[in-house]
Amino acid sequence: MNVMTTPVAPVTLGEKGLSLPLSDGQVHYFNYYWLRDNCPTSFSAQTRERSFDIFHLDAAPRADAAEVEGDALVIRWNGENHVTRMPLAWLEKYTTGTPRHDPADLPRKAWYSDHYPDIPRFSQPALKADPALRVKWMEALIVEGLAIITDMPDSNEGLTETVEMIGAVRPTFFGDYFDVYTHINPTNTAYTAGPLELHTDTPAEEHAPGIQFLHCRKNSVQGGESLYADGVAVANDFRLRDPEGFRLLSEIAVPFFCEHDHYDMRSRQTVIELDQHGEVSGLTISQHMLDLLDLDQALLDEYYPAFCRFGKMLQEEKYMMRFMMKAGECMVFDNHRIVHGRAGYVATSGERFLRGTYSDRAEMRSNYRALVSEGRFKA
Repeated sequence: MNVMTTPVAPVTLGEKGLSLPLSDGQVHYFNYYWLRDNCPTSFSAQTRERSFDIFHLDAAPRADAAEVEGDALVIRWNGENHVTRMPLAWLEKYTTGTPRHDPADLPRKAWYSDHYPDIPRFSQPALKADPALRVKWMEALIVEGLAIITDMPDSNEGLTETVEMIGAVRPTFFGDYFDVYTHINPTNTAYTAGPLELHTDTPAEEHAPGIQFLHCRKNSVQGGESLYADGVAVANDFRLRDPEGFRLLSEIAVPFFCEHDHYDMRSRQTVIELDQHGEVSGLTISQHMLDLLDLDQALLDEYYPAFCRFGKMLQEEKYMMRFMMKAGECMVFDNHRIVHGRAGYVATSGERFLRGTYSDRAEMRSNYRALVSEGRFKA
């Protein structure tokens, strides 16, 4: 008895790559350099890094023969005693140049002035005990940009161990940590009892830290409400309300500075930050650290009004969340997204002491990926 089989379309070899049919019924092209460089044997199972160095090839890679065997493409390379075997299902993921799936690339959820009761809250001792809870904490930071940690130990060490659950302490030119209280000779507006406008921290750094921690140790003063707004919510609405202003603030970098006796930090940043998808990812803004705008004077005719329209929009009641921080709480938020400030307070009416520090946003996302996925080599 003769069994009829459906013939498999042959692999076609070209000068710089090959073409083969895949399960979608289409014939897809793959470059030889890419195929050779990404052979499964090119990577160390132990280090998970590429161990093959394509720079050491004497000539451009080229296939002597290639065919589909079962569920894999098998390539025999010219001038090398080497055979590559690539699963067809794996090749199908790379037919269109689509980036590898990133579990940390989650859609952002905008929030407004009424968000305080719904801010994700996590107990610090519970976070220490439960990795699954730490995943939810990091998801909140990626999606909403902020969270409140409760039940914080009243100690410097308690803040450090909280940071280290998602990353390392990230120093700035202020040092590893900073203490917010009324200083006799302040070097920063935050160290006074006066109002502090909505801002992002350390905009004068070339790469400002991504995650900020503010641990409230004492707060019994009259006044001093915390002010927070979601830069993503405001900038998304600004994009609809003022498209040309949005373009100016998202495309033109302006100078920021922070200067005192022993440091002189400077950078150029766009006020509105966009991610790889063209979506708003956050802001860089600080009125007390904005340097002299050195743009062409004719351009300033357009830029300054747009900048002021956006700054006024940040302060609209629709966006500005107000609340009093409580001793034992730690605000954790995305410093590239969440703008924060403080109402003025009466310094002699009680005690107000916050200890702050930072960690990197990329490191937090790295820890999140490690907890929620098995990575490239186990997928």
